[in-house]
Amino acid sequence: MQELKPIKEGKVREIYDNGDSLIMVATDRISCFDVILHNEVTKKGAVLTQMSKFWFDMTEDILPNHMISVDTKDMPEYFQQEKFQGKSMMCRKLQMLPIECIVRGYITGSGWASYKENGTVCGIKLPEGLKESDKLPEPIYTPSTKAEIGDHDENISYEQSIAHLEKYFPGKGEEYAKALRDNTIALYKKCAEYALSKGIIIADTKFEFGLDENGNLVIGDEMLTPDSSRFWPADGYEPGHGQPSFDKQFARDWLKANPDNNWTLPQEIVDKTIEKYLQAYEMLTGKKLEV
Repeated sequence: MQELKPIKEGKVREIYDNGDSLIMVATDRISCFDVILHNEVTKKGAVLTQMSKFWFDMTEDILPNHMISVDTKDMPEYFQQEKFQGKSMMCRKLQMLPIECIVRGYITGSGWASYKENGTVCGIKLPEGLKESDKLPEPIYTPSTKAEIGDHDENISYEQSIAHLEKYFPGKGEEYAKALRDNTIALYKKCAEYALSKGIIIADTKFEFGLDENGNLVIGDEMLTPDSSRFWPADGYEPGHGQPSFDKQFARDWLKANPDNNWTLPQEIVDKTIEKYLQAYEMLTGKKLEV
């Protein structure tokens, strides 16, 4: 069996060309602060892939997505190895739009830091007197440009997103910017409401979109995973401080507290991290992860 090489490798994902489709594999790698750690987190890739599938299925009424299949039997023989099971998604090829579509329903992280400084988040004026982790009156859309691996994404205003898109798609900047903003907020609202009914607050998340061969907007990449979102337990939610989360926060906190870490986590932190990912998956989908 011929070994296939990815055409693109991200911090966590590998993308393979499959002729008229792509195969995206979510590896068990973990990245924090834009650095790939030396540890692998078993089952993490499967959680990311299966959770994206769950949300893609749920939001088809708002916007189509790029998923064709997550069954490796539908893929070339090379992907029928155990290491690809549950982690691989066959996808439509899209022309990806060069914007990360970030939506924030709660004030936390860099948004909170910015608000404390000048009462705004990414240039958007917010009401006075908000506490850390407060729910915002309405979700806000704070796009950023996509950076190459190793660089940081740059937050931009909605107006700048129009100009940025216009560079790539002359005459379409405003149309695409508006479609990205409106769909990002619609998707977030639907999914955040559902998640809350299952005991999870989606504080913020990011989406990526592309255009299909007919120029229609399609959701690409991953969707509402613990890697691309902040999930908080609704049980015990209390504004005024940071919240515990179902994501890489364990890993991030440990790395911050241990600066000479050499980008390697102790096993117990790895175990706690995957436990959180699995717990979020089970709460949201109502079933155990099967791979």
